[in-house]
Order: sequence, then structure tokens, then C-alpha cells
Amino acid sequence: MEFLIISTLNGVTYGLLLFMVSAGLTLIFGMMGVLNFAHASFYMLGGYIAYTVATTINFWLGLLVAPILVGLLGIFVERNLLRRVHAYGHAHELLLTFGLAFIFEELIKLFYGDFPVNYSMPDYLRFPAFTIFGTDYPFYRVFIGLVAVGMFVFLYLLLSHTRAGLVVRAAERLPVMAESLGHNVPLVFMGVFGTGAAFAGLAGAVAGAFFPTNPNMAIELGVIVFVVVVVGGLGSLEGSLAASLLIGLFSSFAVGLDWSLAGLLSWVGLGDWARSVGGLFTLTLSSISGTVPFLLMLIVLLVRPAGLMGERN
Repeated sequence: MEFLIISTLNGVTYGLLLFMVSAGLTLIFGMMGVLNFAHASFYMLGGYIAYTVATTINFWLGLLVAPILVGLLGIFVERNLLRRVHAYGHAHELLLTFGLAFIFEELIKLFYGDFPVNYSMPDYLRFPAFTIFGTDYPFYRVFIGLVAVGMFVFLYLLLSHTRAGLVVRAAERLPVMAESLGHNVPLVFMGVFGTGAAFAGLAGAVAGAFFPTNPNMAIELGVIVFVVVVVGGLGSLEGSLAASLLIGLFSSFAVGLDWSLAGLLSWVGLGDWARSVGGLFTLTLSSISGTVPFLLMLIVLLVRPAGLMGERN
């Protein structure tokens, strides 16, 4: 029971962190069709900007400044770089953002070094939210989850209950008609890209105070974020949340399980034989837990190519 509850809590927290980063990519990828490989770099930049502000001025100001500056950077990237190559197709967009990701990483290493920086939450936030099975569960983990839930509610209400959301959805599905009605579609796309980047920056600012803030944090999370978007369904905010939680829970449970084929074969009396053979038979689930998100993506693509909540073609 202890393993079940602790793994569930950790899985939900990790899943909500994935959603904080993938929410912006869901907007960009689903509504603009832009393969933004540099999206996780905005997450990294948010963490470093927040660290800089927090160590010089104030922690909470860092949480405010980071998404604003990263969002402005996203607007600059869309307006001055992506828009210039958009006419040449998605391959050029992918290559451009791929290059940007490496440039951002090298710039971070140049100014901050190759090692993690000492970015952490204030001492008054270091207290347990509750104690379970003798283990204190940090309040800051709960705080990360609350920020993620607030982000989901904000985006959902914005896209489904406001005029701005109506214009964004119209520009996504019928850009020619939206432009003929007087809406500036390029401006809408620029705003969407900037908003997506800002949310990634906020995720980095919040999570960077709990998890290590280092130059590799974009690479560590970047590929998984793309998996979340594909599993959830392109452009589906609800799907992104569901996929994030699924991947978080599966990954959390997989890390703590030592299941193997040899153990399963023990039920039919073949356990000793399987252990003597070794290799794949003795490979434990915990040792391959990093492949769980990709296995889930493979299954979803085979069963439902549009994703869990994506629209079928």
C-alpha cells in the first residue's frame, strides 16, 4: 500500500510537470503545425532567468519575470525567424528550431557553466504538506501541481469561453476565412507561439527550484514532451493532460518494480531455467523504465494514430 500511494503521488507530480511544459507545445504544434524542437529550451531558459532574478532580487519576482521574458523571446523567434522559413515547409522549421535548441544550450553553458546552479525555493517553503507512512511529502511538490492545474484551467477557459479563444480556433481551422473577416492571422499565430513559450518558461521557473537546473534539462525533458503531445493528440489540451498523467504514473511505478520474465515464468515452474538463460529473461522493468513513455506512444499510435483525444482524420 505504501508503494502504491507514494508512487501515485510522485507519478501525478511528474505528470503535472510534463503537462506544464507540453501545454505550450500542444498550442504551438496543434494550432500552427510548427515542429518546435526548441520548446524545451524555453523551459530551460525560464529556470535560468528565474534563478538569476531570485539570487539578485526576489524568488517570486523570478517566477513573474521568467515567463514574460521567455514569452517575448518566443515572439521574437516566431516573428523574425520561423515566419521567414514557414513557406518552405515543416522540415525547415524543424531544422531551424533544432539549431536554436543547441544555440540556447551553448549560451547557457557560456554564461552559467556546465554544472547545475544553486537555484532553490526559499526556506519558508521547505515544509511538508503532509506526512504519509512516516515520510514527509514536500509542500513544493504540491505547489508545482497546483500551478499546473491552474495553467490547465486558465488555458481551457481562454480557448473555450473567450472571444480571443474563438479567434485562435478559427485561425487554426479556417485561416483564410478568419483573415477575410478582418482577423490578423499572423499576429494570432505570433501570440500563440509567444504564449506557448511563456508557459514553458513558467514551468522552468517553478520546477527549476525543486529539480536540478542545469544545461541538460532541456534534453532530459524535451523528447518526453513530444511523446506527451503525440499520445494526447495534436492540439488537444485535455489529451495533453491525460497523456502527461499516464506517462508520469507509468514511469513512477516502473521505476519501483523489479518484475522480469523470469519472475513471471516462476508461476509455471520455469523460473530457474529462465534465470539460467539470463539476458532478456532477467531484465527487470525498473532497468528499462526510461522506455515506458515510448512504449506507450507506440501502442497509442498503433491503436489510435490521432492520439487519445485527438480528432480522427
